[in-house]
Amino acid sequence: MPSHAPTVGFDLDMTLIDSRPGIKANYLALSAETGVPIDADLVVSRLGPPVEDELANWFPADAVAATADRYREIYPQHAITPTFALPGAREAIEAVQALGGRAIVVTAKYEPSAKLHLAHLGIAPDAVIGRLWAEAKAEALVEHGAHIYVGDHTGDVRGARAANALAVGVTTGPCDAEELRRAGADVILPNLTEFPAWLRTYAERA
Repeated sequence: MPSHAPTVGFDLDMTLIDSRPGIKANYLALSAETGVPIDADLVVSRLGPPVEDELANWFPADAVAATADRYREIYPQHAITPTFALPGAREAIEAVQALGGRAIVVTAKYEPSAKLHLAHLGIAPDAVIGRLWAEAKAEALVEHGAHIYVGDHTGDVRGARAANALAVGVTTGPCDAEELRRAGADVILPNLTEFPAWLRTYAERA
């Protein structure tokens, strides 16, 4: 694909969507069902890593895998409707496509859940790849030839760098600009509303 029509990867949670209300509701439902106390406000303050990593803080190690399965099973019931698109999310995807490029979502979230979120919110990337976190995101980024990866977490920056893609950080998630910069972000934006203009400039210079 020509350089002026780049393939751009996006993280999902706290990059394209604010899933905190939905994830909080799902953890509260899981807590009620299992009888295990979970501080759902704390959970949603540190979104990014796989759900198994978070569940390990609340459940015995030998129960994490089965609990994660149950979390994903009840997720559509509790988490899709309360979640909303972050400012500029649709426009960021469409900006890539308007240049003739491909916009892909690469997320640690369970892929069917990610697709439900995007369909519900009317965000239409060209591909969605789930269950990849941090450096493992490079697998999908390399496979799809991504030139750029956009995310809110230092794990996203690490994934971009592992794929030799330009790392664009947005400060809409748990990591501030300094954390993203220290992790190796090449570009830092406050949110996705500034992404289309930045992308146009990037494409013109490519």
